[in-house]
Amino acid sequence: MKSPILSIVILHLALQSGSSWVTQHSEEWPAIFAPLTLRRLGRNGYLPDAERRVRKQSSNELLQCIGKQLTVALLSGSLVLFPPNVDCSERIIRPAFADEFSILQSSRKESTQVPGAATVEETWDLVNKYYIDRTFGGQDWDQVRKKYLKSVSKAGNDETQVIKLISSMVDSLKDKYSRVLDPAAYSAIQKYDLIGVGATLMPDENKDIVVGAPPIPGSAAARAGLQVGDTVLAINGVSNKGRNAFDIIDQISENPDAPTITMTVQRKGNKLSEDLILPRQFAEVKNPVRYKISERRQDGTVVAYIKITEFNGLVKAKLEEALRELELAGANAYVLDLRQNTGGAFQSAVEISSLFMSDRVATYVVDNADVKLPFRTAADKLAIDKTDPLVVWIDGRTASASEVLAGSLHDNCRAVLMGSTSFGKGLIQAVYGLKNGAGLVLTVARYVTPNGTDIQGTGIKPDLTDGVSLLLPGVFSDTSKVDFKEIKSRLDPSFCSVPNR
Repeated sequence: MKSPILSIVILHLALQSGSSWVTQHSEEWPAIFAPLTLRRLGRNGYLPDAERRVRKQSSNELLQCIGKQLTVALLSGSLVLFPPNVDCSERIIRPAFADEFSILQSSRKESTQVPGAATVEETWDLVNKYYIDRTFGGQDWDQVRKKYLKSVSKAGNDETQVIKLISSMVDSLKDKYSRVLDPAAYSAIQKYDLIGVGATLMPDENKDIVVGAPPIPGSAAARAGLQVGDTVLAINGVSNKGRNAFDIIDQISENPDAPTITMTVQRKGNKLSEDLILPRQFAEVKNPVRYKISERRQDGTVVAYIKITEFNGLVKAKLEEALRELELAGANAYVLDLRQNTGGAFQSAVEISSLFMSDRVATYVVDNADVKLPFRTAADKLAIDKTDPLVVWIDGRTASASEVLAGSLHDNCRAVLMGSTSFGKGLIQAVYGLKNGAGLVLTVARYVTPNGTDIQGTGIKPDLTDGVSLLLPGVFSDTSKVDFKEIKSRLDPSFCSVPNR
């Protein structure tokens, strides 16, 4: 049984209605982790409690199975990343259930239905499997299926009408964050593609890396004719044997500005392999990091100011580059400005935490059964001295992935928060590619900070609100009001509560 895609693109949409950091092993958790690892038996999507089993599994393994035809991101504000619920049954369900279909298989299964009906079925099934609210907005989800299958029979194969129908079906959940993306909007999320070629990769039952979903329309992978089931034998000459997609992302991130990627591909049903040189497409993605030495104080404090505007596919590499340069320039105190940052890729937020602290719980993702999965920072990715004081500026538009980063640094006693209460976007959305080229954005889970704070609707409160009036979004780098002596005292472990690591 194939595990659903790993391509890691999960959306954590914040304000619009619209790797190494996970290498540590997680704590024990139930075999069926609803939005992040899915249980699937029959229409209701649940296994009896007696059939659950517990095993240790790394966050890395879990992420390899989360997300169906995702693209490669976790989006917030404008779009934020996070893990979705997914069927990880080949790893976490008893062998007796190995013949149960996964989300990926269900999207690929043969059907005699007309395309419109197949799209309704596909969308309905994804919601049925992965939606966090098991009451489906207080409605009988089976009856909803019957209603829309009846309606689609009148629409026929008119794609515009079919998309309107499935949009109406998803809207019936009364969830402002769940919605249908038309093909153009689905393609637009490519700016969060951490690889840059529009390919969704996953391990198959033989642990080979394969193309797990139709490539993003118009992407390099699509133009090269990559199809679901094609095996990617190597990336840039490095064999994928024994590797997972996170290993591939780590490899590619070592040279983030490379204009092309070479994939050695074996087409499905063909014994011969070929090298495909795929141009990376990041033209629409702007560098989200601005930085400078803002002050050199008489007491020897050299203050570095860093502004992150969004968490896109470039943020981790660009921030690491900035931190290295600032360290060389003598910086020994930092202000990280997340004001007005409505989010971006979830995995980027966790990776960035790794640049400031080693081997800590960055956040927990919680499914609809209140099962928590920890995401840990890497153990060897520090970019600055761990004793350098750090202040994070937040405001009412700091949301989603930005809140993940702020909560991670704060609860681990690594940073003091300054400003005003953040937005409070703690729900997690996944983006699933549909076979008709559209996409489904679906709320699949929520996250809590390392100390267990659920921020949904309430936000993260700052430690310091003094001088808030001076922290105006238009002011690029006025760090003069930050008292780093006080910051250091607040970062003393005896002063703040450090979560269970």
